[in-house]
Amino acid sequence: MEDGNTFQENAIIKAKTIMKKLGKDNYSKEYIVIADDSGITVPAINNEPNIYSARYAGIDATDKQNNAKLIKNLKEKHLQKTAAYYTACIAMAYKNNIYTTHGWMWGDVVDREIGANGFGYDPLFIPKGFSKTLGELEYDVKKEFSHRTKALNLVMLLLRKYLSN
Repeated sequence: MEDGNTFQENAIIKAKTIMKKLGKDNYSKEYIVIADDSGITVPAINNEPNIYSARYAGIDATDKQNNAKLIKNLKEKHLQKTAAYYTACIAMAYKNNIYTTHGWMWGDVVDREIGANGFGYDPLFIPKGFSKTLGELEYDVKKEFSHRTKALNLVMLLLRKYLSN
């Protein structure tokens, strides 16, 4: 259950849950567990949906339902386009420690879905420096600068550091 107040807290909860399922109450050197939590934040609408991104329109909401709620909230504020950002936090459990990394992707959200690529809020988000939504961009382009890529690159630095010792 994601009941933390931040992406970091939720990622740590997930990593600890996986470790317990592996039968280890500590984070032994036998296992490296990586878990993440991520979502989109729109400052102009009270920083929503934030940690509630996956369940913005309800517990079992679909991507379409979550997008529809975000579009509705943008239109209520008469916003066709406004600043937004994605956050990804990755928690890595290793040798009795938990390490976390963050990655961000900045841009704007728009009040209509454009494009069919990706998932989630991709058809609503235009990354900084681009004129197309993530829903219009190809995966190979998006993966170069996504919030998850940035967080994973930092995890790779941790893995190189700790696994080389």
